Amino acid sequence: MDLTGHFRSSVIAAGGRPDDAVAAELLTRWSEPHRHYHTIDHLRFMLTVIDEHAGSADDPDLVRLAAWGHDAIYDPRSAGNEEASAILSAEVLGRCELPGPAVAEVARLVRLTAGHTVEPGDRNGALLADADLAVLARDWPSYLEYAAAVRAEYAHVPDDAFRSGRAAVLRSLLDLPALFRVPALAESWEEKARANLTRELASLTT
Repeated sequence: MDLTGHFRSSVIAAGGRPDDAVAAELLTRWSEPHRHYHTIDHLRFMLTVIDEHAGSADDPDLVRLAAWGHDAIYDPRSAGNEEASAILSAEVLGRCELPGPAVAEVARLVRLTAGHTVEPGDRNGALLADADLAVLARDWPSYLEYAAAVRAEYAHVPDDAFRSGRAAVLRSLLDLPALFRVPALAESWEEKARANLTRELASLTT
């Protein structure tokens, strides 16, 4: 996938003027050395899911742009990454001359990834959240690679504190009424993702 070309196409389709400098800035952020999971590979995987299920969203190009923005700022020591990323997304898309309502929708979608709570009928939010959580439904060895990458991002946190915090995150995900909202993805991924989460949680609490 040509990520810069993908960004350009999404900006044009959303009514803006493509700016390769903006794409380069975002890719630089996604390539920061402290990232192990929240990397360009994660972005590319999300965009692939969104492309494959674009028909399930009302504004798939805005969902694509929200994927670009949702972890544009990622500091494992901060609790405000989603808000900071939403603000940055609005700023850079403004530079691309995206219409105001489109910028606002992208920022809303970015903020939604803080808890992955999606209101009924929010088709854009459903696709973005599902793409962001798609890693949870991978086969177990790939899931373990994901979990190890997350642990590497929190290398500054002692083991006991990490286990406690990670267990809380897993429980919050398992407490969601549904991990996936797009019907085709829910049918394919829900059971496998919950099994993976439950298995990792058990390893952290025993």
